[in-house]
Amino acid sequence: MRKLALDDEILLNIEKPARYIGGEVNSVMKDKDKVDIRFAMCFPDVYEIGMSHLGIQILYDMFNRREDTWCERVYSPWMDLDKILREKNIPLFALESQDPVRNFDFLGITIQFEMCYTNILQILDLSQIPLHASDRTEEDPFVIGGGPCTYNPEPLAEFFDIFYIGEGETVYDELLDAYREWKKTGGSRKDFLRQAAQIEGLYVPQFYNVTYHEDGTIESFLPNDPSAPERIRKQVVMEVTDAPYPMKPVVPFIKATQDRVVLEIQRG
Repeated sequence: MRKLALDDEILLNIEKPARYIGGEVNSVMKDKDKVDIRFAMCFPDVYEIGMSHLGIQILYDMFNRREDTWCERVYSPWMDLDKILREKNIPLFALESQDPVRNFDFLGITIQFEMCYTNILQILDLSQIPLHASDRTEEDPFVIGGGPCTYNPEPLAEFFDIFYIGEGETVYDELLDAYREWKKTGGSRKDFLRQAAQIEGLYVPQFYNVTYHEDGTIESFLPNDPSAPERIRKQVVMEVTDAPYPMKPVVPFIKATQDRVVLEIQRG
């Protein structure tokens, strides 16, 4: 039986406790001992805003179609729970299993707008994952950034292991397949990042040296590792009818900010 990360005393003393308990209609439960990859998918804002976002629903459904992968959801806690998590040293957790995010293989964060940048640091801090990618060890999840703001990833480059440039449906399966094989071999963290850097559309910041002009614009962008390509090409879904779409979207217990069904008819 699933045990909630927060006890009744906490849940009864915070605003909208349904934000944190999971178990919604169409949420996906799997046996964590029977999957090879655990992926925490994060929208760095409160639950009601994150549940309004179609992109998370698409990737959540796509990943969970894989038998070897369990994708779970993570959102930024409201200020009341943020304070409690820090005071009681409770690590941030995923909704489905209620397990700490730091125990996952990947933490994927969608970066939809610049105003959420500080929330990203909040997520990492509450998850007890080192803020800087250079400080992470073999015990930490790989932190991936995706979404529209990754077209200018440099302001956040030191906090992410990998950036996904472009639309997320195109090569994530290739990344997960590479991770599963790397996990079997027992290679180092850097070994996997080198494999990831060779997948088209993935940017691994630690494998590049970036210099700037005095006005803050980029002067040069050069790879410092043989595995890293000189140019990263954004990934585009050329035919939207070929893109995955959730047949059973997760239905929240509480009203979402955009309380509606979303139908995607075109992109671009």
